[in-house]
Amino acid sequence: MTPSPEVLARQTATVRAAAGYLRSWVEAQAAHRRVPGVQVAVRSGSDLVLSAAVGVADAVAGTPLTPAHLFHVASHSKTFTATAVLQLVEAGRMRLDDPIGSHLPELAGSPVARVTVRELLGHQGGVLRDGEDADFWQLGISFPDRAAVLGVARRAGVVHARNEHFKYSNLGYALVGLAIESVTGTPFAEHCRAAILEPLGLARTVADHDPARAGEYAAGHTGLLLGEDGRETIEHVGTGAMAAATGFSSTAEELSAFGAAHVLGDERLLTDDSKRLMQRLESVVTAYGSEIGRYGLGLELVTVGERQLVGHGGGWPGHITTTLVDPQAQLVVSVLTNAVDGPAHELAVGLVKLVDVALTPRTPSAPPPPGTPPLSSFTGRFASLWGLLDVTELDGRLVLLRPTAPDPLPTVEELEVLDDDSLRVVPQPGFGASGERVPVTRDDAGRVRSLRLAGVTSVPVEEFRRRRSAMTRAGWGQSPSASPPPPSR
Repeated sequence: MTPSPEVLARQTATVRAAAGYLRSWVEAQAAHRRVPGVQVAVRSGSDLVLSAAVGVADAVAGTPLTPAHLFHVASHSKTFTATAVLQLVEAGRMRLDDPIGSHLPELAGSPVARVTVRELLGHQGGVLRDGEDADFWQLGISFPDRAAVLGVARRAGVVHARNEHFKYSNLGYALVGLAIESVTGTPFAEHCRAAILEPLGLARTVADHDPARAGEYAAGHTGLLLGEDGRETIEHVGTGAMAAATGFSSTAEELSAFGAAHVLGDERLLTDDSKRLMQRLESVVTAYGSEIGRYGLGLELVTVGERQLVGHGGGWPGHITTTLVDPQAQLVVSVLTNAVDGPAHELAVGLVKLVDVALTPRTPSAPPPPGTPPLSSFTGRFASLWGLLDVTELDGRLVLLRPTAPDPLPTVEELEVLDDDSLRVVPQPGFGASGERVPVTRDDAGRVRSLRLAGVTSVPVEEFRRRRSAMTRAGWGQSPSASPPPPSR
């Protein structure tokens, strides 16, 4: 259900107020997971409420990452391609039930010619995933041109019967891209620019790698194999006739703007009827007895809490990216990472969960007593031998969480202010400090010097680093001050 203007305004104001902490959480995640760089954007309705870049664009050169750096967003391209198809369907120039061979006569007589556009968009055509030799995914060969795509499609394109299995296929989307060219008489990239990018004002997004803009890209980086420390950068390449499947480059800001065009009520690109068709469940993907995903037409379907999200991820040599859209609530989160092991999906899901924590308390808590310090005076990032914990203010209340946990939600605790120097964890069943007092000490300026959660002292991160070596030896807490001595010189 589309939110009322009042509900949307509250969501926007709440997420904007939480944006500083959302960025801080991303910084902690990136550092803990050793990701070179992360670009992130969050939109609520028409408002960009967070745009941030943390880390480096190039780990070898040390170049800082900015929100303007381009990323290869790979399979996000499928959502652009499906959008272009639905526009042509609305215009009466293409039908979803058209056999792909009706637009590509070179496929005549081959089994793949009978596969429909809809089956290709939903990965139900049974089509070969990438090709017989797909080492273009690790720069061993060039991405295929039109002739090569058509050749492998004729020769070995069909693996399963139509609608027998969900089978993800980049080759299938390449064929759809060629069909768009056939219908429009325009190169795929030019058509997408005129039909999608220009109407949304996406000036930086391109349908395939442009060597002239190579300096605008964040470097891609190799993964950390078995815990190794070093990363190497990976050369940027174009995708040829595979652009409709994997060629697009963009920024988190512009991907979030594209995602916002897929919320219900925004008909700049497509009618709501077409958007519902794209977002409708086409496939529950079950492998070896377990569900591993859901898919519509050019969109992945993802559930986070009570939110039914759509979007797409992208995997490129050195860039891993994810965009999630709540088409009802008009919330969009886009996360781009520049390493082949980048946790873009996990970070995007984590941000959605944190937004929900900001919007809805996990359990009711008592308001602060009159005369107590402002909530902001209790906030900060603290450390102990057991890692980091954050106390942050979200929508007028205090929340505690562990910022390096893979999933932030299980670590979230609601806090109550008891007085100037103590908090309390709101009572709930659990394994932690539920219902317990959290004593707080302050320095002369009123800043939190320590807090004690479940009896364990945590201090600001820099102070913990100063003390850490002493804390690795027994008995440091037996001094009258019950704090570790400074390190010896």
